[in-house]
Amino acid sequence: MAARRRRRLRKRTRRQLQGWGIVAALAIAVWTAGNWATVWPVLVTILAIVVVGGAGWGLLRAHRLAVGRDRQWRAQEEARARELSMTEVDALSWQDFEHYVADLCRRDGCRDVVVSGRSGDLGADVVGYLADGRKLVVQVKKYAPERSVSSQDMQKFVGTARLEHGADVALFVTTCRAFTKAALGLAVRQDIVALHRDLLGSWVKGAHLETLIPLNGSGGGARRPPA
Repeated sequence: MAARRRRRLRKRTRRQLQGWGIVAALAIAVWTAGNWATVWPVLVTILAIVVVGGAGWGLLRAHRLAVGRDRQWRAQEEARARELSMTEVDALSWQDFEHYVADLCRRDGCRDVVVSGRSGDLGADVVGYLADGRKLVVQVKKYAPERSVSSQDMQKFVGTARLEHGADVALFVTTCRAFTKAALGLAVRQDIVALHRDLLGSWVKGAHLETLIPLNGSGGGARRPPA
């Protein structure tokens, strides 16, 4: 019984609300007809605002979509260009790759750049000095693109770059696409600059070494005056 009363009450309330809504709509219609000369400019203005606002929103949305598609296309083209350059790098032997990395360092203003070119170098494949005098020590690993640099590889370099070679900037360069999570975490904690394939591709395409040093581990080193 109580549930039936509640249903009847809800129906009665809905009917009352509908009735009041009809009365209000009729009152508005009568008032609008009696004051049409005053009302119609306001209605036209509101309609114009709605139309212009809708058109503006549509243009803004279309612009954002176009910008997004353009950015995506540019990113894809840049990635493709890097990959084309990296195809040439992939064709190098590991010895030639070490010399190629040394040439990139020289291109970006490093001096006294030396390639170790021998086993037992304790992770210092390339050694040189940045233009501001900081000592640069580079570990070079020419791996297949699908491989990852392991935590063990990074641990070996961390253990020698500064303690054995006195590096201000320690740079780990590889042709593979990624460092494992543990290796990258170690690089960040120990200020190692970890350059995977994409960043190497940017370096190959002309990005300056100084712009890459802050990436994937700070690795900025302490500045010292040029010798």
